[in-house]
Amino acid sequence: MNASAAVRLRPLGFLVLTLISLWVQAADARKIVLIAGKPSHPPGMHEFRAGCLLLADALRQAPGITVQVCSNGWPTRTIEGKAVDDNAVFDDASAVFIYCDGGGGHPAIRPDRVAVLDAVAARGGGLGFAHYAVEVPRGDPSDAMQRWIGGNYEDRYSVNPMWSPQYASLPSHPVTRGVQPFSNRDEWYFNMRWGTATNRLTPLLVATPSDDVRKGPYVWPAGPYPHVVAASGRPETMMWVLERADGGRGFGFTGGHTHANWGDPNQRKILLNALLWLAKAEVPADGMASELRPGQLQENLDPKGK
Repeated sequence: MNASAAVRLRPLGFLVLTLISLWVQAADARKIVLIAGKPSHPPGMHEFRAGCLLLADALRQAPGITVQVCSNGWPTRTIEGKAVDDNAVFDDASAVFIYCDGGGGHPAIRPDRVAVLDAVAARGGGLGFAHYAVEVPRGDPSDAMQRWIGGNYEDRYSVNPMWSPQYASLPSHPVTRGVQPFSNRDEWYFNMRWGTATNRLTPLLVATPSDDVRKGPYVWPAGPYPHVVAASGRPETMMWVLERADGGRGFGFTGGHTHANWGDPNQRKILLNALLWLAKAEVPADGMASELRPGQLQENLDPKGK
């Protein structure tokens, strides 16, 4: 090849390398959908939208991550003046995180919506749930939750006291990278109802409630429940991860009642790590770094009055 031919080929080679680079970046891209529930509870509690926006702000600093926040529950769009589910949001989602009120009003337990999340899981997508969103009624909803994340909060079986668990040690796992021991007073649920196949489940945040915590009062119903009191001295799991047989991932996190606790860098980091892991993105060796702007915890709060 003569020199002039080589010169002519250089731009073509550069273009090919650029296209390959863009293709690799696109292949590594991960979309995380955060679903924030409708306003509930007094100010500073169950601030689902503010919490999701805060987490999304940090996640957007991670390479290859795009984030979509859906406020006020399941995503919808308006057709001829009527709100209908906008399930196209999930078509390219690598992971879906739901932070909302649960129980009988849980936005994800309608059969048609369960089918949408089952489809995300079937292609290896991740599913995560936080605080009240881990509670669903028994039957098909709890079967789905156990299928997705390995366990769930069950009314009158699980409990929801306000207490300060000491997370004194954490197992070695990508989700715990860079997370230091911490403790926050919050409505940390425990005594989950676990699914039958938990060999792929890893507890992450584990602490032992005192007998006083076990005896209540719980936030509601006040308790105590004899089966919870009888488990005196048993360590309890407040956050866990699941590697599903379908190749996807799931996690449950029972804290998140009190919005101010997102100011704790370790609580924030373990959730951000979990969201990256859920989407099968690389978790940095020291965990996902994030810093709050002055006043950020007061941003995007739901208008609830005093």
